[in-house]
Amino acid sequence: MLIAGKCHCGNIAFELHWTADPNVIPARSCDCTFCTKHGGVWTSHPGSRLRVAIADPARVARYEFGTRTATFHICTQCGVPTHVTSEIEGRTYAVVNVNTFENFDAASLLHSPARFDGEDVATRLARRQRNWIADVRIGSPR
Repeated sequence: MLIAGKCHCGNIAFELHWTADPNVIPARSCDCTFCTKHGGVWTSHPGSRLRVAIADPARVARYEFGTRTATFHICTQCGVPTHVTSEIEGRTYAVVNVNTFENFDAASLLHSPARFDGEDVATRLARRQRNWIADVRIGSPR
């Protein structure tokens, strides 16, 4: 299933090639202060593919906090965080913000809370390698 998404102004757009059950897409609401304040609700599946197109890279902020093992990609024009990446052993892994999906039936989303307090860095990176999107490409629009 192909899911299109973008920030509010369209500077950051993506195509998520979802390979898992399209009727039950996990939507994890992280309880960290960044996600709570920005309304980020994230999904991923390790067998899926993510293609991100950025119209104007100068209008994308990258933000890291805490362990600095994840980078939030935020459009500076409209303020929307579209995806998060993590570089692990030379490979980019990602999650996407379900609130940025376009023309999508939200009834397919299975919402659940997510809490990562107390998770050490090694455990965190191993979880991302198991669960995040492992086929990620970020570039300019075609």
